[in-house]
Order: sequence, then C-alpha cells, then structure tokens
Amino acid sequence: MAGILDSVNQRTQLVGQNRLELLLFKLRGRQRFGINVFKVREVLQCPPLTNMPKSNAYIRGVAHIRGQTISVIDLSMAVGGPAIENLKDSFIIIAEYNRSVQGFLVGGVERIVNMNWEKIMPPPSGAGRYSYLTAVTEIENELVEILDVEKILNEICPVNTEVSAEVVGEGEIQRDLGERIVFIADDSAVARNQVKRALEPLGVQTELAKNGKEALIRLREIAQLDCQNDITERVGLLISDVEMPEMDGYTLTAEIKADPKLSPLHVILHTSLSGVFNQAMIEKVGADDFIAKFNPDELATAVKKWVHCD
Repeated sequence: MAGILDSVNQRTQLVGQNRLELLLFKLRGRQRFGINVFKVREVLQCPPLTNMPKSNAYIRGVAHIRGQTISVIDLSMAVGGPAIENLKDSFIIIAEYNRSVQGFLVGGVERIVNMNWEKIMPPPSGAGRYSYLTAVTEIENELVEILDVEKILNEICPVNTEVSAEVVGEGEIQRDLGERIVFIADDSAVARNQVKRALEPLGVQTELAKNGKEALIRLREIAQLDCQNDITERVGLLISDVEMPEMDGYTLTAEIKADPKLSPLHVILHTSLSGVFNQAMIEKVGADDFIAKFNPDELATAVKKWVHCD
C-alpha cells in the first residue's frame, strides 16, 4: 500500500487526453468509490488520531503526518452513513482540495484504474439535489460512485464567496461585458454556485453547465444561433473546472481553441487540482489562465482582467 502512488509522476501524460486514473476505495459495505489520483498525495494505514474538542462531528480527529497536522474526515459519516469502525484496520487518503490538505478516512483501499472521462457519467437524475455524488462509472460490471468532495468540505467548513469592495470596483466589468455572459462549467453544483455568487457583486450575468460536453454543445449552439463572427459576441469568458464527467476541462479547452468560431473565447481553468501541475498544462491546451479553487478575490480579478482584454 505504501507504494501505491509511487508512479504518480509518470501519469501526467494522461492529462489532456480526456483520461484520468481513479483510486478505488470502500467505506463500510461493498459499494466502491473513486477519487482522482492527481488529488491524492498519499495513502496510509490509519495512524493514531487525536480528538479535537468542538470540531465538526464528521472529523474523527487529527493526525500528525510528516510534520503536518491534518484533519481526518470520516467519509462514511459525511455522506450520511454510520461511522467507520475499527480504525486500526482502516486507511487515510491524504488529498489536496481547494488549497488545503485533508485526510479522508475510508474502510479499505483497492487499486488504481485507468479510465476515459467519456466513461465517467453524471449521476442519475433521480439522485436528487441532496445527493453527494458528482459522477458514476462502471468497473467490472459494478457501479463506482465518485463523491462530490467539494460539497462535503463546504458543509464542514463553508467557503467564503464574498468579493472585497476593492476588487468589485465601480462597475467597470459591466461596461466591458455589456450584454455578454460569463459561462461556467463545473460538475459540482456547490462549486458552480460558489463561482456564480462570487461574480454577482460584479453585475455579471452567467450561464451554467454541468460538464465539458454540455458546455461545448451549448457554446457551439450559441455561436451558431446568436453570433455573426465568433462566440465573444455573446460570451465574454469561460470559467471551467478540470475534472468533469464525459469531457474534462482540458479537452473542452482544446476543442474550443480548435474551433474557429469558439477559439477567440478566453478560458480560465478553475480547479482544486495541484496548482503547479495545472500551470504546466495551460500552454499545452491553450487555456488563458489557471486559478486554484477557491479565492473569490483572485477569481473576480481574473475575470476582470480577461474580459477587459477583449
């Protein structure tokens, strides 16, 4: 188990090809879950945990790992299930989301599987708005669920979406945008709404898509129906997540830049993946900017910059 991520640095060639690798794990029962390997720093046997008074009920304690104190979240409890028992036989997935490091307590870790994002599908429509799923896939004829970790983290420690008055300014972005919209693509409903709320004080009109495929279809539709020359007549900017079912943000960006009617559109990749790793991908796929989730001032500043560049 200690070496399960030893080759992670060799996996970067998958990015930009609409592929990913999932680390499969279980909570309490037979149901399998998956997490993108690129968000995982380390997998280890659950160490002794120190209880923290007045902490969130889903936090089983903190672990001291390699000189860092990390909160350990019981994923089973966080999605409405019973607590994971027998901690000494359980595992912690150390992951980086939204500029912070968390430990996710799981019942067991299986293996890494290579997948195409086209095989990762949105959750069933009947799952409801309170579902903790962001996507599903099938492996060996069994359903694998991919959890909306951003939703879980936001429930434990809500993200601040308020843009400072200095960044909001005096309405210059409204003058630059006019009637144009900012398009937002993200598979997490929580993340989509965080971006939308951050841009509302700027007077920005938005349109939302749940994944890259849906965004690309809609952008081509807008370009075909509403624009004489190119998409920027109607859309001032695209803000896209990277990890999305059916089509990831890298592939979406590459498709946009390869389409003459869409290519003038500025694209900001806005993701919880490693900032260093994603920065190296900007030039490869033609994105204009990368911002790590989630800092409302940084996001609003980038929006103002790229809208003004039109």
